[in-house]
Amino acid sequence: MLYLRPTVRDRAGKWASYAVGVAVLAVVAFTADWPTIMHQFFNLEVAAQMWPAIVTVALKNTLWMTFASFVLGMSLAIVLAVLKVAGGPLGWFAVVFIEFFRGIPALLTIFGAAFVIPIAFGGFKIPGDRVGAAILGLTLVTGAYGAEIIRAGIQAVPRGQLEAARSLGMGSGQTTFWIVLPQALRIVIPPMTNELVMLLKDSSLVFIVGLGVFEKELTTFGRDALSTTGSPTPLFMVAIAYLVITLPLTYLVGLLEKRLDTKR
Repeated sequence: MLYLRPTVRDRAGKWASYAVGVAVLAVVAFTADWPTIMHQFFNLEVAAQMWPAIVTVALKNTLWMTFASFVLGMSLAIVLAVLKVAGGPLGWFAVVFIEFFRGIPALLTIFGAAFVIPIAFGGFKIPGDRVGAAILGLTLVTGAYGAEIIRAGIQAVPRGQLEAARSLGMGSGQTTFWIVLPQALRIVIPPMTNELVMLLKDSSLVFIVGLGVFEKELTTFGRDALSTTGSPTPLFMVAIAYLVITLPLTYLVGLLEKRLDTKR
């Protein structure tokens, strides 16, 4: 039996995986019907009809709804995480809130914000109407998931930091605000950035609220363009637009993780 050193075996495995990948790409490249693919999925005439509205309307709405929901959701998450760690009646409320909104689909949360709340509270109108309801739904989901991320960060802060703060005469509130939270937020930056990427993709679910012409985000815009043109090209244009946003964000997550690892 031939014996290979671990380094040689690892190198051979890596080159073998490259060879398999190249072989698969070659098979796809030579067997695919490229003229039909280009006509159906990358039709330049159809793509031109979507320009510039895909950027000036759909992409802009997607970005601002995502970032508004992220800021509001993470603010809610900090409060929920602190309450959960503190315990007591408010801690139980935080636990129920987190588990409820993590346990149901985001689509149902957005639907509830848009239609259930106005019915349940006698026609109460959420500020911003349908867009406001969509942001509220995304905020609740982000708050629930973000609370668990921040809670993990709070519990990862060394116990000695709390004891040192108390030895200096700081109360529990001051210790949490000035000592624990800054360190916890630094720890959870990478997973929070991942949560932003997930929220960006979850923004595609706001189609359920029935957005107006100038309120459409990417997925609603692409769906309506698909119905108008009868071509699947709009959906691929939307996918490319999402990738333009998410790929730099995921790359940023990797850089942040490496940077934080080198500082520990």
